[in-house]
Amino acid sequence: MIRVELQDDIAIVSLDRPDKRNALVPAMLEQLDRDIQKCAHKVRALVLVGEGKSFCAGFDLKLCADDPGGETMRQLLTGLSTVVRTMRAIEIPIVLGVHGAAVAGGCALLGGADIVVADEQAKLGYPVVKIGVSPAVSAAFMLASFTSGAVRSRLLDTELISGSDALRIGLVHETVEDRDAVRERAVEIAEILSKKPGSAIRATKSWLNEICSPMTEHAQRGLDVSLSLTGSPEEQERLAALWG
Repeated sequence: MIRVELQDDIAIVSLDRPDKRNALVPAMLEQLDRDIQKCAHKVRALVLVGEGKSFCAGFDLKLCADDPGGETMRQLLTGLSTVVRTMRAIEIPIVLGVHGAAVAGGCALLGGADIVVADEQAKLGYPVVKIGVSPAVSAAFMLASFTSGAVRSRLLDTELISGSDALRIGLVHETVEDRDAVRERAVEIAEILSKKPGSAIRATKSWLNEICSPMTEHAQRGLDVSLSLTGSPEEQERLAALWG
């Protein structure tokens, strides 16, 4: 479900469940967290991309619908928070490439990246309030990346926005016209970063993390808010309506 390719001084980590548009399952997030931590000690930069038609469609909601007790959703929310915190904490730069779509939990992964590249027509957003789930788990990381007004609108508005609009509000940092060029551009940026003095990169990321240290506490509290709704009647009713 996660594929790692080492290429000189960079690692290309791919979400590799293309038949499900890389929808996340608990084991996938656990593996992603382990692989990112391992790569941090082997290379000087990391690229995170998705295989198939889309970067990531979010959580595998069919699994969640089949688990009315909410344990699967709790595992997914906790795993997602863990991965994003790991991405923020490691000392090497992370470049994330979005093609096709990055939705809900898939879009939340952007919060762990240092640089995000997307295709102009990609669809991005956090529409989870539709199913009675709070996207609060993502709020702290989003606030570290772009303005509070944009964060409010994205977390409360269930509509998806284009890569071009995501660039305008700061959710992504660069766009390309051709979705097939996303991976190439993300790798190109990572290669440039990998050639910078490693000590300077590490010191800079460490200082950025120190500046954003309140985010760690807020990240846990945001996760708690999201977990507090898991397994609620509203969530289960809406999941059942989606998946029968």
